[in-house]
Amino acid sequence: MTAPPRILVLNGPNLNMLGVREPEIYGHQTLDDIREACLARAGAADVEIDFRQSNSEAELVDWIQHARDSAAGIIINPAAYTHTSVAIMDALALAALPVVEVHLSNIYRRESFRSHSHVSAVAVGVISGFGSQGYLLAIDAMVRLIRPGEEG
Repeated sequence: MTAPPRILVLNGPNLNMLGVREPEIYGHQTLDDIREACLARAGAADVEIDFRQSNSEAELVDWIQHARDSAAGIIINPAAYTHTSVAIMDALALAALPVVEVHLSNIYRRESFRSHSHVSAVAVGVISGFGSQGYLLAIDAMVRLIRPGEEG
């Protein structure tokens, strides 16, 4: 029996503080709540989720590089690194995997500096502004990318 495809779900800086950090923008759910919802959605779609968070740009880059040989696709909420990290963009390009970028808030309705994403240049698509639901939408989209012709 073939193992289900693995999707790497990465979360950038300060997302470990969800639930307490500006809930009027980011909601009341914790990152653990989001992880549990992602695991349930992945199970229903017969895919495996490797869900991680780091405040370290270097660690995120390392995980992306290793995904090249261990994952079918990457879902990433780069958080503040969205707007600053050429290193993460380069690592995603090098990984040569489908990438879906996720943001809890609508980055285009916030401060102007948040409107630019380095990650978008290498992502298949961006889901922004739907809160934690965006992660589930990203899983559905990724399933369609890694299993063309199948519904997620």
